[in-house]
Amino acid sequence: MKRTFTAPLYILATVLFGLKTYIIYRFLFNISLDNAMQEFILLLNPFVSAFLAFGLSVLFSRKWQVRYIRSISLVGSVILYINLIFYRHFSDFLTVPVLMQGSNAADLGGSILSLIYPQDILLFLDLAIIWFFSYRYKDTMTVGYLRRKKVSTMAAIAAVVIINIGLAEAERPQLFTRGFDREYLVKNIGLFNFHIYDAVMQSKTEAQRVFADGNELPEILSYVNEEVETDKSAKFGQAEGKNIIFISLESMQSFLINNELNGEEVTPFLNSLTEDKDTYYFENFYHQTEQGKTSDSEFLVENSLYPLPRGAVFFTHGQNEYNGTPEILGQHNYTTAVFHSNNSSFWNRDVMYDSLGYDTFYDENSYDVIPEGEDQNTVGWGLMDKPFFEQSIPYLQEMEQPYYTKFITLTNHHPFDLPEEEATIDQFDSNSQTLNKYFQTARYTDEAVQQFFEQLKESGEYEDSIIVMMGDHYGISEYHNKAMSQYLGKDITPYQQVQNQRVPFFIHIPGDGNGQVMEKVAGQIDVKPTILGLLGIESEHDIQFGNDVFAEDRKEYIALRNGDFISDDYVFTNDMCYDRLTGEPADDKEGEEAEISGETGEQIESVCEPIQEQVTKELNYSDRIIYGDLLRFYDFEEGKEKAS
Repeated sequence: MKRTFTAPLYILATVLFGLKTYIIYRFLFNISLDNAMQEFILLLNPFVSAFLAFGLSVLFSRKWQVRYIRSISLVGSVILYINLIFYRHFSDFLTVPVLMQGSNAADLGGSILSLIYPQDILLFLDLAIIWFFSYRYKDTMTVGYLRRKKVSTMAAIAAVVIINIGLAEAERPQLFTRGFDREYLVKNIGLFNFHIYDAVMQSKTEAQRVFADGNELPEILSYVNEEVETDKSAKFGQAEGKNIIFISLESMQSFLINNELNGEEVTPFLNSLTEDKDTYYFENFYHQTEQGKTSDSEFLVENSLYPLPRGAVFFTHGQNEYNGTPEILGQHNYTTAVFHSNNSSFWNRDVMYDSLGYDTFYDENSYDVIPEGEDQNTVGWGLMDKPFFEQSIPYLQEMEQPYYTKFITLTNHHPFDLPEEEATIDQFDSNSQTLNKYFQTARYTDEAVQQFFEQLKESGEYEDSIIVMMGDHYGISEYHNKAMSQYLGKDITPYQQVQNQRVPFFIHIPGDGNGQVMEKVAGQIDVKPTILGLLGIESEHDIQFGNDVFAEDRKEYIALRNGDFISDDYVFTNDMCYDRLTGEPADDKEGEEAEISGETGEQIESVCEPIQEQVTKELNYSDRIIYGDLLRFYDFEEGKEKAS
């Protein structure tokens, strides 16, 4: 007797797709869960999303039910998988602005291939089952509902969606109004509902520029003047008239500095600079990038504004009005240039560099790039760092002084491939090939920088220059926390994950003689005012959120783009406040009267709450400047709104 199945196809699809989505959430994404309610919501929302998507099929005829369910299962599976590949590298989720940058994918090459695993085919097993049953049992698993049944199904869908959102709001109040952290949104409402939310937010932000008129500027200016501006540092003007050579160290994290692998220093040259009397090394310096990664770090350095919470500002708002470091220095007779051996349009750099005021962009066409053969000098994303620096020296010598130049390295980039003959340190031994190879490419970049220092001295460019070096963003995402825990010899707690966002920052001033390791907390937002301060250039009418790292009366915190922060005393992440030095949870103040929030007038329950309020305000102000292109309404010479 032939077996038949009478369960509706949309129910089968809901169960299978919901189960697959939960497995990906729980075991392939690294989503932190702090309590039983979060566990329950994470289990619930995949099935709610699947029920919403597949349940709509009852509105169609039997013929179209099958086509609809097959299509949704295919499209949903592709969306899930693309997010998984993206997450494996960035520990983040796709957004509409990132999808708009799809043209960049052509340059990713092997970086994407390294993120695809053979066992991933199992993630499409539910798709095969759904399609099999839809062919074999189409007549018994499709339904022709009457209007009353359709209405009751829609009511059931609406009910579970409301329950899901209600639980999410109860677990995370103001979930949708404080959406800096995409993980919280995915954890509470699901990946697909997050994408809907993201699309709505994209429409909203697109409208901000259209309706902006500059009326928001006085409030922002007042905040900057009262909360951000500082007095001049003791080093103000020390390097007046000097050249600035800025080196962006691709994916370089601070845990490499003064650390070893198998008894060998990983970055011996950078280590030596931490003891050099002409060098200031900031050991508590944090990257503040988001989805734009290297381009975000450039944006921070040049503007002292925060990158956007979604997408890359280089791509989405490259034609805005800015008052970047290159433009300011150009007004003080500096020649400005970027050196980066990559496609000029990658991350929209050719457009953005014009907006920032750079004179020249030395892209891949300025270099002798040999992609294959015995003389090959490329790996991964392009020209290797040693020939990159070597070929850049003649251009540097031709530039009119004083100059401001930025060099962007490439070799220490995911997937961290390096020819065997170039490797001078062994790989690490862990379950993560990414971390294992990372040490070799980091060592190679270290050697390239040492070689560049020597070439600068030989070419006569060294003595009259300040060399600033900075890690642009993390290289090892939290997806590799198990391997990182093995290397560091400690658990990767939420506190430690924030500490892993430290990147090296060096300011090398030939002849200074007072260099030291600096313990103060600082970040990429501080680079612009620091460089201008050293050169003795006042920016009293600028709108920026960073401070000169050498100033005494600086802000007490560094804000990360997701709303976390690091202050002199605390680290705030995942809604928890930690003692910065010990990593222990920071208790409420004991034996003292409770503080009162100036924002709400309510009692402050956490010692981190006052700074948290400040961070949220500051990030919002920066976003409003970018989304509304508000600087087009500002007169930087007069320090006031332009006359309409």
